[in-house]
Amino acid sequence: MARMKIDYQALREKAEKATCGVWSLEYGESRFDGDDALIHREVAGYIPICRIEGAHPESGFDEDFQMEQQANAEFIAAANPATVLALLDELEAKDKRIADMEAREVVLPRAHDVHPLGPQSAKIFCEFHRSIVNRCADEIRKVGVKVSIKGN
Repeated sequence: MARMKIDYQALREKAEKATCGVWSLEYGESRFDGDDALIHREVAGYIPICRIEGAHPESGFDEDFQMEQQANAEFIAAANPATVLALLDELEAKDKRIADMEAREVVLPRAHDVHPLGPQSAKIFCEFHRSIVNRCADEIRKVGVKVSIKGN
């Protein structure tokens, strides 16, 4: 199944225009048909948001349909605009952090920038150091951070 492309800005705009605040879920109150579920907001009065037909446990609808409608009602109430906006804010912060991390570059010293210990030791040390630097650079690159070796 192909991954769905989400227009985050359009979703944010829709969430900002929708009824704000905490949404509640009721089943079969006197305010509406007893077979339905009603998603609403209580604020200086009662603001109905949507009605889900057949979601009440005693609606008389087929049990599979009723359970699915009940799950739909619970999801819609939970996925209210405040929740969607919070998720979008978290996603935006994570995207920014990833971009910041990917933009970083680590510069490792060249082997000959390290003080030699003597003619023979210096050659062995430089080869060892070069090997370690290259291995470290490879591991850092694997996680998506740019790496360059000073002077290269």
